[in-house]
Amino acid sequence: MAGRDLLLFVAVTVISSSLMAPMARGNSDGDALYVLRRSLSDPDNVLQSWDQNLVNPCTWFHVTCNQDSQVTRVDLGNSNLSGHLVPELGKLEHLQYLELYKNNIQGKIPAELGNLKNLKSLDLYNNNISGTIPPSLGNLKSLVFLRLNDNRLTGPIPRTLTGISSLKVFDVSNNNLCGPIPITGSFEHIPLDK
Repeated sequence: MAGRDLLLFVAVTVISSSLMAPMARGNSDGDALYVLRRSLSDPDNVLQSWDQNLVNPCTWFHVTCNQDSQVTRVDLGNSNLSGHLVPELGKLEHLQYLELYKNNIQGKIPAELGNLKNLKSLDLYNNNISGTIPPSLGNLKSLVFLRLNDNRLTGPIPRTLTGISSLKVFDVSNNNLCGPIPITGSFEHIPLDK
């Protein structure tokens, strides 16, 4: 009987340890960014340092963190990446800058990007992004720069964006958008030269 109890204890310990191992390897920011890495094709090995076995992503190239090891910036503009954006990006609670311009990113803008309450700059211009602009981006109350130009976006400009009082630059030129251009709220001060 004691031998079976010991065997059961060892089995439970091994199972518990294996279930907790992935959590000990990284943090939620690193997990979210690693999901992005897996969704992208990277012929120039720009993301080579993105190793999910590191404790946090603050040592990865093109990632900036604050003093609390929380990701605040992802700079992957003009990096010859292709693939798609992932909903997990919406888990980067402290992200302020998401720079993915001039790549070949396809697919839709995940609605979960609207969870990035600290985001100041969302630069997705010059890609192959399609679908509509998610109304959830109107939740980004710290946003100053929203550049989605030169993609394949369709549909209307969401009215929710007019509630972002901090918005200074809004560019959706060279897409296939339709409908009226909002001129109220934060859009009152944005020039409509394009």
